[in-house]
Amino acid sequence: MTVKGLSHFLFSVRDLDASVEFYKEVFDARLLVKGRKTAYFDLNGMWLALNEEKDAVRKDDSYTHIAFSIDERDYERVHEKLVSLGVRILPGRGRSVQDKRSIYFVDPDGYKFEFHTGSLQDRLNYYRAEKPHMNFFE
Repeated sequence: MTVKGLSHFLFSVRDLDASVEFYKEVFDARLLVKGRKTAYFDLNGMWLALNEEKDAVRKDDSYTHIAFSIDERDYERVHEKLVSLGVRILPGRGRSVQDKRSIYFVDPDGYKFEFHTGSLQDRLNYYRAEKPHMNFFE
């Protein structure tokens, strides 16, 4: 078997209507279809699905999250947008400017997301310079 790529993201949500609005407003996702218990979006070419499950529960004590890239020049505008929408923004972790900037936040069901201005190469360059205990396999 060979993995060809990412198929889709699916999130179980407690309130489909509230979550549809969140993903439309926060991510500018384009709603493609909405049924009684499910909705599909186009998120800049990625398939995002929501599935309503009234008992969906999220843990708030994990660092697990999904990060999306944003341009550095959009950082302040994106942060202001999240604040204006009343999105719960989480405290970020301390990081070097070499590691770029991030905004951590949660959706109505507690799924954690990050808007990050850096790239994988930025992160690797930072680790090479600052983390001598790490082993690189390139």
